[in-house]
Amino acid sequence: MAKRKNTFVCQDCGYESPKWMGKCPGCGNWNTMVEEIQASARGARHAGGTSRTISKPERITHLESQKEPRITTEMREFNRVLGGGIVPGSLILIGGDPGIGKSTLLLQISAQLARKLRVLYISGEESTRQTKLRADRLGIQEEELYVLSETNLYDISQQIEKLEPDLIIVDSIQTIYREEVTSAPGSVSQVRESTGELMKIAKTNNIAIFIVGHVTKEGAIAGPRLLEHMVDTVLYFEGERHHTYRILRSVKNRFGSTHEMGIFEMREEGLREVINASEIFLEERKEGTAGSTVVASMEGTRPILVEIQALIAPSSFGNPRRMATGIDSNRVSLIMAVLEKRMGFMLQNQDAYLKVAGGVKLDEPAIDLAIALSIASSFRDQPTASKDIFIGEVGLTGEIRRVSRIEQRVQEASKLGFERVICPKNNLEGWTIPKDIQVVGVSTIQEAFEVGLAR
Repeated sequence: MAKRKNTFVCQDCGYESPKWMGKCPGCGNWNTMVEEIQASARGARHAGGTSRTISKPERITHLESQKEPRITTEMREFNRVLGGGIVPGSLILIGGDPGIGKSTLLLQISAQLARKLRVLYISGEESTRQTKLRADRLGIQEEELYVLSETNLYDISQQIEKLEPDLIIVDSIQTIYREEVTSAPGSVSQVRESTGELMKIAKTNNIAIFIVGHVTKEGAIAGPRLLEHMVDTVLYFEGERHHTYRILRSVKNRFGSTHEMGIFEMREEGLREVINASEIFLEERKEGTAGSTVVASMEGTRPILVEIQALIAPSSFGNPRRMATGIDSNRVSLIMAVLEKRMGFMLQNQDAYLKVAGGVKLDEPAIDLAIALSIASSFRDQPTASKDIFIGEVGLTGEIRRVSRIEQRVQEASKLGFERVICPKNNLEGWTIPKDIQVVGVSTIQEAFEVGLAR
């Protein structure tokens, strides 16, 4: 019989301790240690006396490299985020705020794949009738889409063995529990053990499994950080509940890029993919307004044109405010320091408010020049040209540094009717500039201001 031991597990970070502590040493939170009874690894391994196959090491030169097959959906945005499609046998975790549309997205994907595969949708939070109501609203009537309302992992594995599906959706992992683990569903131990069992089912039977994860108040997926390390792919479904657009972002992907992003629009009949995202983000831009610039940002392999807005106003407090939405506030402070030192702007008594229109989050260095021009435009109350795009990284000495994939950025700007691109001078070599757009190279922030604010 397997030996059992009592351990105290932090419900926020998964830290384990043989005794209770008021403050978790792992994450520093108070009163998060909960007692759980676990079977020891030695006892569980020898229970029943079952034999197991021992793997042998092989030379890497003797192994055959094979291209992973992909299961493609009808949503090209979804396929792009996954790196080209769903890999059979992969375990995919998708997280997002409550009500953002995770279940709607996965039910639509299930219906599309059920036209050629057998799909099992496991709902631990809703009954089968509730799932049916959502399916009727989305117009889903596929025969090979099966729905199961169950939370016991043993019963779920039995149904999987009988049905033999090609794709499984588990909504959500916080509701699934194993009887061998004494803690409540949603606890660290239950989430870890349930995910491990689902991973074993996926790898053994070559079944792709999607699991939905709840998020904390800070926006991270609830449960131990180990959960994200166990799965093959981690997706975040983001967006404002009061806006119709949703962003599906990949933060981990063993079978593709981790910088891809897909954009969807929430409608009454479900989610609809947005093919040309740049037009969506720029459709409400007001021309001739000071503090507004456009930058071509790379999201994975796709260039997206977005508007950066800045508002510089005299401060009424001793310490001026620095607020940014969609941009790292530390990056804003750094660029403002460069403007003060290299350009002589008196910004130390000015409040600065910056925002990326459309709810997109930008974190690449190529947006530095657009941020600097937005701040300078608002400070001088002098608008930039409405058909200009600014691309470049700003150094601490005021130089404009080279960025990656300049050709794709310029082509996207040309396609949307922009007339001029201001970019680093070192990026002008090694590629063909389109004939219908002017590309101006600058090497310092002083040159960029002379070009961008001259009109």
